Amino acid sequence: MAGALNNIRILDLSRVLAGPYCTMVLGDLGAEVIKVEAPGGSDETRKWGPPFQEGVSAYYLCANRNKKSITANLKSEEGIKIIKELVKNSDVIINNFKTGTMEKFGLDYETLSEINPSIVYASITGFGENGPYKDIPGYDFIIQAMSGLMSITGDEESGPQKLGVAIVDVLTGLYTTIGIQAALLERTVSGKGQKIDISLYDTAVSSLVNIGSNYLMSGKIPQALGNSHANIVPYQTFKTLDGEMVIAVGNDHQYRALCNVLGKPELGNDERFLTNPDRVKHRDIIVPLLQEVFLTETSNYWQEKCHENNIPCGAIQNIEQVTQDPQLQARNMFIEHEHPVAGTIKMINSPLKLSRTPVNVRQHPPEPGEHNDEIINPLNLSKE
Repeated sequence: MAGALNNIRILDLSRVLAGPYCTMVLGDLGAEVIKVEAPGGSDETRKWGPPFQEGVSAYYLCANRNKKSITANLKSEEGIKIIKELVKNSDVIINNFKTGTMEKFGLDYETLSEINPSIVYASITGFGENGPYKDIPGYDFIIQAMSGLMSITGDEESGPQKLGVAIVDVLTGLYTTIGIQAALLERTVSGKGQKIDISLYDTAVSSLVNIGSNYLMSGKIPQALGNSHANIVPYQTFKTLDGEMVIAVGNDHQYRALCNVLGKPELGNDERFLTNPDRVKHRDIIVPLLQEVFLTETSNYWQEKCHENNIPCGAIQNIEQVTQDPQLQARNMFIEHEHPVAGTIKMINSPLKLSRTPVNVRQHPPEPGEHNDEIINPLNLSKE
């Protein structure tokens, strides 16, 4: 079946994670994505490892399937000409160069929109294209630090912590995907393209959601709570007889059900803990009382009891356990695909399940310039 974005062509001048993740999502949805690198390959993630499989980086594989690859030297007139020719028949062009770089290449939005007025032009930068930080390079780790995310992650003992994945890059990629699709939808009415200016810093701050809202309302600087929740109690990890598990009680009914499961119905009727605001206020009292009971049985025991009573809970699984989880296997979240260099590669599948235009992996993450002949030759340019 054709993908939902089957008739969309995307020229991808991005590298590393935010941009490539965005274009992989669009490629998964059926768009034709043309990845552009310097001759020999210039996406840094090709060399980020180990692990490597026959010299191919696992990091590169995670964000580059369903793309074709060409190489073009953007520091040469010939390389720029290739891009401008491709823009004529493309719907989207995306880059994540530093602010001002595309202008130096002569590939700014104003120039390319004259060539193709319907082009959607997405620019990802660390801090955006205006403001005092616009010329500063921005990377996920730096943005996690500056945005406040690290200040609320970890606890007093650990100090500020980054998330275990480059979450700002991933979120920026997803926001860029949303912006591109919105611009393409609007284009069906106006017939015109437009520019999307998106930054990692803006995205990270927007991801503060309730924590940011808490501060804006109260003026109180939020503190790192480790695995606890700022607005809900009990919503955290608890130690058990043989490990740890997560309890996520979202309302007062679930809280009283949990007290019954723990054999402590009196805690469900205690005036100090009747409502969630009460429990948040008396967090330092109720949490130790619950923790004492959780230590008497194993994680599996408590999970079974909680599931029987519709109390949200979950095990803390490592990645190996995740790949063996029967729910994820039923959802086909781990797939294999053939690669011309690496052989059979394993990948995490798309979470998008579309009924009529399903996501599918059509193309392995490409080698540098793998599709030069297919894409550049029809432009009637000399091989040189």
